[in-house]
Amino acid sequence: MNGRALVAWNLRRVRVLQGISQEKLAADASVDRAYVGGLERQEENPTVDLLDRIAEALSVSITDFFIRPKAGEKPPATLRKGRKKK
Repeated sequence: MNGRALVAWNLRRVRVLQGISQEKLAADASVDRAYVGGLERQEENPTVDLLDRIAEALSVSITDFFIRPKAGEKPPATLRKGRKKK
């Protein structure tokens, strides 16, 4: 798994575990929501500065984006679509 794939895998893993939408993460990290989606689909190549901002928004270390998944581990799920009930 290359670096971009690791970042995509772990970004989604951390974001979904915390129950944070791409939109909220994007706002907290001061980036466009479509860019966050592009990162998770491995379409974008983030800078270290951007990874720092995203890690801070998620309250994790930047190194968390480079954790190799265990052999056979299933890809991170996505959050349920639609707005959350209040």
